[in-house]
Amino acid sequence: MKINANIAISQSGYIFNPQTGESFSLNPIGVEVIRMLQEEKPKETIVASIVDRYDVTASAFACDLDDFVSLLKQYEMLTDE
Repeated sequence: MKINANIAISQSGYIFNPQTGESFSLNPIGVEVIRMLQEEKPKETIVASIVDRYDVTASAFACDLDDFVSLLKQYEMLTDE
């Protein structure tokens, strides 16, 4: 998974896709996940990082991550490359 290079992401979690003109705001965990996706970290690493720092189970966060990734793909912000 890789964030498309043209996606603009601010430190505060504002995301802009110039290809579609859409913008979104993320919560702090969403920003962390986006940063890890930009670094092309594997899913297992992302899950472990979040589970280590927040009160969430690995299985619950893995499902949330799958949903988040699906949305990013739907909004043309993420590729499988």
